Amino acid sequence: MIRTLIAGTAMVGALTLGAAGVAGAAPSSTGTSGSSGTTGAALCSKLPKVETRVQKVEAKVQTLIPKAEAREAKLRTENKTARADRIAARITRVQNREQRVNARLAKAEAACATSTPSGS
Repeated sequence: MIRTLIAGTAMVGALTLGAAGVAGAAPSSTGTSGSSGTTGAALCSKLPKVETRVQKVEAKVQTLIPKAEAREAKLRTENKTARADRIAARITRVQNREQRVNARLAKAEAACATSTPSGS
């Protein structure tokens, strides 16, 4: 079960970098490069695929977190607090990463929403 939780964390981490790439590659307000609009549009076109991947991983993580919390509670009742603390820290880390991914995804959505013309 812990391996699965770690794998979920790794997937969320991989998606974090993917969403960060989309968010970080949005056209800047300085406009020093003429090709940044094309690149931003290409990255915005990939946003639905990234959103789908994020939702898929979040669904998996949401099924694993209750199992990990149950394991943590069981360890605490067995007075194995060191293990329980490690599981609790891992759960917290996964939840924090999920929040960061969602924040970056929202930032990318906002950047893509402002970069697309309203007339189309």
